[in-house]
Amino acid sequence: MPVLLAFDTATPAVTVALHDGERVVAALTRVDAMRHGELLAPGITAVLDEAWVPRQDITAVAVGVGPGPFTGLRVGLVTARTLGLALDIPVYGVCTLDVLAVQAVAQGAVGGPFLVATDARRKEVYWASYDGQGARLDGPHVDRPADLAADGPVVGAGALLYSDSFPGAVGPEHPDAGVLAQVVTGERAELLDPEPLYLRRPDTAAPSRPKRVS
Repeated sequence: MPVLLAFDTATPAVTVALHDGERVVAALTRVDAMRHGELLAPGITAVLDEAWVPRQDITAVAVGVGPGPFTGLRVGLVTARTLGLALDIPVYGVCTLDVLAVQAVAQGAVGGPFLVATDARRKEVYWASYDGQGARLDGPHVDRPADLAADGPVVGAGALLYSDSFPGAVGPEHPDAGVLAQVVTGERAELLDPEPLYLRRPDTAAPSRPKRVS
């Protein structure tokens, strides 16, 4: 039986789910932008325990690849690649904005073309545009909300955070790993390598070489 473990740490939400090839059998989401590293491993253990599935029975991993802030995104991707190597199983990446788009369509939050926008910090948003079925038309990009201002429906935390620029903000706010699992099993979005979509340089940078002292 295929067992897909799915998780995403590209937003303030740490979300984990387990899919048995037919349905989501366990799921967990915690929202805490500062504790991705502390929450992901216990979250994985919790969904495996809830479904009575030993770790060695996982047959594939799905992970959100962002775009998202460097630190949180790295937690999920490193964990996904480590599990893939340790268990010798495939790892599938999915754009986090695509997951939010599929969620919005499934929940009936949108009825035509729409945008997805998440918080990129620095007073910017990560965004992409979608058709009424949740297929990506453009993006992902990173821009200031005022430069992107839209009157139509906009999904995601970025829309709620900058409501002046996005008066048509609708749910969902954060991605759901259960939907990520369904996206992968149903091939409802482009499957990517488990590499981060940063869209800009990380907030942290390696120190430059010290200057020579004359």
